[in-house]
Amino acid sequence: MSRFSGVLQLTDLDDFITPSQECIKPVQIQKTKTSTGAKIRIQEDGDYYQVEEDGSAFKLQKVEITLSDCLACSGCITSAESVLVTQQSQEELIRVFEENKALKLAGKTSEAKLIIVSISIQPILSLAVRYNLTPNECAARLAQYFKQLGADLVVDMTIADDFALLESQREFVRRYRSTENDGVKNVLPMLASSCPGWVCYAEKTHGSYILPYISTTKSPQQIMGSIIKHWVGHNLGDRPIYHVTVMPCYDKKLEAAREDFFDVNTDSREVDCVITAIELEQMLDKDRISLDSLAESTFSEPWLIKQEPTEVKPNLTCHLGSGSGGYSDHIFKYAAKELFGVEGVNLEYKTLRNQDFKEVILEKDSKVLLRFAIANGFRNIQNLVQKLKRGKSTYHYVEVMACPAGCLNGGAQVRPKDGVTVKELSMQLEKMYEKLPIKSPEENVLVKDLYENWLNGQESDKCQSVLHTQYHEVQKNTNALNIKW
Repeated sequence: MSRFSGVLQLTDLDDFITPSQECIKPVQIQKTKTSTGAKIRIQEDGDYYQVEEDGSAFKLQKVEITLSDCLACSGCITSAESVLVTQQSQEELIRVFEENKALKLAGKTSEAKLIIVSISIQPILSLAVRYNLTPNECAARLAQYFKQLGADLVVDMTIADDFALLESQREFVRRYRSTENDGVKNVLPMLASSCPGWVCYAEKTHGSYILPYISTTKSPQQIMGSIIKHWVGHNLGDRPIYHVTVMPCYDKKLEAAREDFFDVNTDSREVDCVITAIELEQMLDKDRISLDSLAESTFSEPWLIKQEPTEVKPNLTCHLGSGSGGYSDHIFKYAAKELFGVEGVNLEYKTLRNQDFKEVILEKDSKVLLRFAIANGFRNIQNLVQKLKRGKSTYHYVEVMACPAGCLNGGAQVRPKDGVTVKELSMQLEKMYEKLPIKSPEENVLVKDLYENWLNGQESDKCQSVLHTQYHEVQKNTNALNIKW
């Protein structure tokens, strides 16, 4: 068998992959056998009917593809937006809002859901540019819009972002020390786990070979889901919680649909519905609302106390490093201090093949102590994977994101307007992000409180179960329908 040469690089690759002919869901349909064969009649409303010999007809069942079907299939990789999604749509969200309003109007508030909306920073910035608002103005108006729709609480996701960074830092140091002391293999480089497009790709195409490298720390979205469904749900009463997240990526819908994130105790998912920036823009346009015309409202902080949530004005911050969360920067600085006693590291990234692949190195006495990288886009991901398979990777950690330029350029961010290119818009979002006040996750007193009073310490079994997850190899199915000739 031939192998890749040391200089061969994969370049002709798409970063956004659409469903292929392998996107198939086998369905058994009961049909009556006839001597002349079945006749199908299509109604004006698009329904299909099978017509029998005696003139009678019965309606044929429609086949729906759910996100769970996508995760169990090895056909396509990303582009969850291209398949039929029943529980992750604007229509489903509006239906839940309207159903809740009807119950409250009927005096049945106890039967209504407690609707909580968690908004991540990337779609806030995307919509801020779209409506010419500052980030805090945009966040305040989004809070007002969701409350008009019927949301009970609107929160930002800083607490979940901080948990994800702190857990990733500790996980990396544990892996490094384990490899150094015990000779354990297949734990480094540690690869970021916050991008569901990348995780789904790894599960479906490289399986058990790549999965051990991926960090087990949950993404901020799913950490937020755990906080909302368990901590907040326990504190704010017995009403069932309907948790909505606002994200920059369609693949976050896939992530929310994973069976690993279904809680049998609450009989619900940690995240019930994911809405993206571009879908919010569509909802606003449909309602003939311009976001900049709305009044400003507040965010809630329901995890602070066990009575009524505290309302605060949005005061957005950013993390040191990339707009995808700054994983590489934070883990690098933490590891330099914990492993080698080096503090105050000045991170200077070196661009390699392209702007979406860069590395940073910590050296001492001409010896490389740490080598980290940021790899965005499937072209760079493929090259990274090939190096890993050939044993040629020299990295200790890689921040991996499926979208070129990372999460600020997520596939579900608002599209450029008025002749602005994608690259120009991405740079604008990066500058807006970098202008926000920088806040270290170690400074978050809420996180410290939850570690101590909810998770029973950072090394507890509960902390592991709430903040970490697992991955699953998806076996490739081969049948006559998906053979490509």
